[in-house]
Amino acid sequence: MGKRGPKSAAAKFAANQHSGPYYPDGFPWDNPKLNRASRVIKFIESLPITAGVHAGKSLRLRPWQKKIIRAMYRTVRKKRIVRTALITMPRKNGKSALAAALALCHLLGPEAEQRGQCYSAAADREQAAIIFKEMEAIILAIPEFEERCHIQSFYRQITDYQTGSVYKAMSADARKAHGLSPSFMIYDELAQAKDRELYDNLTTGTGARAEPLMIVISTQSPNPHHIMSELVDYGVSINDGTLPPDPAFHATIYAAPDDADPWDEKVWKACNPALGDFRSFPEMKQFAEQAKRMPTKEATFRNLYLNQRVDAEARFLNTVDIDACALADFPDLAGRPCYGGLDLSSTQDLTALVLCFPPVEDHEPFYVIPFAWVPSDSIRRRSKEDRVPYDVWQKQGHIEPVAGSVIDYGPILAKIDDLAQLYDLQAIAFDRWGASRVVNDLTEAGMTVLEFGQGFASMSPPSKELEKLILERKIAYPDNPVIKWCLGNVIAETDAAGNIKFSKKKSAEKIDVAVAAVMALDGAIRNAAQKVEPSIVWI
Repeated sequence: MGKRGPKSAAAKFAANQHSGPYYPDGFPWDNPKLNRASRVIKFIESLPITAGVHAGKSLRLRPWQKKIIRAMYRTVRKKRIVRTALITMPRKNGKSALAAALALCHLLGPEAEQRGQCYSAAADREQAAIIFKEMEAIILAIPEFEERCHIQSFYRQITDYQTGSVYKAMSADARKAHGLSPSFMIYDELAQAKDRELYDNLTTGTGARAEPLMIVISTQSPNPHHIMSELVDYGVSINDGTLPPDPAFHATIYAAPDDADPWDEKVWKACNPALGDFRSFPEMKQFAEQAKRMPTKEATFRNLYLNQRVDAEARFLNTVDIDACALADFPDLAGRPCYGGLDLSSTQDLTALVLCFPPVEDHEPFYVIPFAWVPSDSIRRRSKEDRVPYDVWQKQGHIEPVAGSVIDYGPILAKIDDLAQLYDLQAIAFDRWGASRVVNDLTEAGMTVLEFGQGFASMSPPSKELEKLILERKIAYPDNPVIKWCLGNVIAETDAAGNIKFSKKKSAEKIDVAVAAVMALDGAIRNAAQKVEPSIVWI
């Protein structure tokens, strides 16, 4: 059968391209006068382009790409010091081609080591195959490489007989990378990963290697708690001097500022280094014109074309707007009239109560105070499995633990009683689902409760009002990461009449505090002008 399968279409194509060696004068990167980074650059620029109008020509790195490589492969006493490299930029700026070239460099080029283990990782099998297929095409186009490599396409694995090194494409939806000893790893579009398990397993397996290297090449994640966002924030803090230098970490970040004008062509050029070169300017301009008129496309444009931390699935609120309404110095509202929204969880999830205080003076915003409860066992589990920092939020006092593995509503009722003593709590809106016991207890205690439906008719007016108040900075809440997280997670559904409601099904993470805020705001808007007698009021 041969090393690749001599009857494959790819092998036949490669055989027709070359009648002799690709490097008749030897490998150009073996020149002893070159430093380490220069050898990597020379290797990449000696590879052929395998597809498109420039197929057959050699790759040519742009100055900005060479700058990235020189930073990643800088040495101290001939040892490469960077262990983790982050490259984040918008789509279509040549990330995958660069990733494939670097993987080959570590498999059989100047960065190869004896019996090295090289991996590319991605969120799913299709994404994982992109780098493998590019590497395969290059190997088959170079007789010297094809002769020394065994390609197993089904397993997406390549073995270099000369060094004994192995490359394998891995996906996060496959078996996890336990027991490996990577010498080189490249994670393609880390922002798409559902969790960080594969990333952690790869990076923690490098202890037996002298100079391991992890390269992350990805657009940004909209989730501020995602591992990709952690890396970007760390890189930004190092690059701007907020944190001291970390020689083992390098970050190249091409992204439009959050407050930049997304329709300004200067902004496009600043964050797309290949724009007007191999990144099509007309295509970007055409998409921008559509995005101006279609809100759902605007989110995609800002995330994928400008590399901003915006959800391409059009989350209801922007992080910048959410953060702008958070007050570090929150006023004392004791004795003020307010309305509550209570979103009861299933037995193991987040339960939320939000109090909303209507303005008593013209210049005042609506003030909102959130409270959240989670079973203590769920805090530990979710902090470990989902990498949501419930444990940190608990220590900071933003989440109140309830002992055990399921919600006990006793502490919640006690908290509501305490709040009713501190504030003039007029009424509490609740979702009828699973709330009968709590409602009975509140009613017996003399509290007015408002049953609040979760459909379009009930949710749409206060949801739209919440959006308006946030955009106009006419609502304020404490600088609380739980309410900001829930507001940032919201994805809204729209019906044929243009009504909206927050969708727990479509939202990737918890939105309970946001739902409770909508209910509390509705109570404040509807009932602020009149006192409601203790009873159950139907909305």
